[in-house]
Amino acid sequence: EESKMVSKKVKVVNSQGFHMRPVTTFVGAMGKYDSDIKILSKGNEINGKSLMAIVAACIKCGDEVEVQCSGADEDAALQEAVGMIESGFGEE
Repeated sequence: EESKMVSKKVKVVNSQGFHMRPVTTFVGAMGKYDSDIKILSKGNEINGKSLMAIVAACIKCGDEVEVQCSGADEDAALQEAVGMIESGFGEE
């Protein structure tokens, strides 16, 4: 079955941005999906399953990123990824 690749733009809302704790949670959650997960930020394409790559991208509060998922479970992966970012990873 052809995967179509799904994506959504989302704004980072937690004040600390993508620091170690939320990124650890995010990567852990994304690791259970077979799909490829990418985060597009400031013209860079970041592997959504790589802790170091995401932390190195220095994504800050207020930044708009685009999450792209492609693979068998892409819709579920995108929904969870976007939900985590939109909720601020449960942080203020």
